[in-house]
Amino acid sequence: MTLDKLYKIILDRKMNLPKGSYTASLFKEGKDRIIQKVGEESTEVVIAAKNENKTQIIYEVADLWFHILILLAEMKITPREILDELEKRRIKAV
Repeated sequence: MTLDKLYKIILDRKMNLPKGSYTASLFKEGKDRIIQKVGEESTEVVIAAKNENKTQIIYEVADLWFHILILLAEMKITPREILDELEKRRIKAV
């Protein structure tokens, strides 16, 4: 699974809002709920890292990335835009 492929699936859920879809339910609940989930998942990553639990870190970062992609879709920002920003920063640092 690539981030682009996952992002496309998320966009499809946003457009079609299929019944029973967790992703669609977040879009229905709105931006504040999505932001709340990003905050929760961020905290869980920090706790997993503090506990030095590699398996848990991987699990929680996967959740965080997923919810970040949902937030990006909600805000009409593509993963490419984020990668472009990172590239600009790298170029400035060189």
